[in-house]
Amino acid sequence: MENTKNPLLCDPETGACELPQADSAEKITLAKLETTAAQITYFTDPICSSCWGIEPQLRRLKLEFGNQIHIDYRMGGLLPDWSYNSGGISKPSDVSAHWDEVSPYYDMPIDGNIWLEDPLWSSYPPSIAFKAVQMQSPEKAGAFLRIIREMVFLEKKNICKWEHLSAAASSLTLNVEQLKLDMESQAKAHFEQDLKLARTSGVRAFPTLFFGEGINASVLVGARPYEQMKSLLLKQYPKLEAMPYSKDWDYLFTKFPSLTAREFAEISGKERKQAEAELQQLTAAGKLQEFKTRNGSIWRKK
Repeated sequence: MENTKNPLLCDPETGACELPQADSAEKITLAKLETTAAQITYFTDPICSSCWGIEPQLRRLKLEFGNQIHIDYRMGGLLPDWSYNSGGISKPSDVSAHWDEVSPYYDMPIDGNIWLEDPLWSSYPPSIAFKAVQMQSPEKAGAFLRIIREMVFLEKKNICKWEHLSAAASSLTLNVEQLKLDMESQAKAHFEQDLKLARTSGVRAFPTLFFGEGINASVLVGARPYEQMKSLLLKQYPKLEAMPYSKDWDYLFTKFPSLTAREFAEISGKERKQAEAELQQLTAAGKLQEFKTRNGSIWRKK
């Protein structure tokens, strides 16, 4: 039977972007990382809308557990190119309305007009760029991924283009020339390794998170509530303790340079409407700067 799933049509109910593969999952082969921290292996993609949808939960997890956890980001290869036609998607413009539909579902701003104005031809270039950043500065890789996601979901920038990838790298004071060299050489091999690891680990959708290593790892697929994510982490690592942290807006914007209202609500513990009202008040007071899109806003500290 033909598989009609398309990875760019993410299912809001399952919270996952599924790959068009029908073969059965293989045995998980995740190896133990060289770290004493709790291991989380995160299979994702720069243009995965469901992955953008779990940013609030992931940010809270990082705040509550800090250096007790290590998130190993792996690229999954969501969009190789446009040489296929499945699931009602045959061209970039088909994605536009879908992104506008899932934006309110995740309560995260996404502007689908990029697929009409400056569509991406693949998610591979930004994925390879991410692997190149990992090679150069592992501690800055997560920040780089966040920046290029904001570019594509909010700013309607085609992150296949070098001008945007280099701008993201420059904002983190990375060596841009080295980044370009690595993208054209070793980073491609690292990306291929990620794709192979995804296949051999049975990954069929994004986001997929493995808590722990090997066949005993707990698996979370799709955008899920924070408590479910936390529960799987503690199931694997029961000795971990959630740490108290300041809910003050200034501290939170020190930890994260940009926040959506949904993210601010999640990490501050406030109701969603109360969180956005506070962000608007801080903007009016000149302490924050709001970047508006058709489907929501993001705030940055001035």
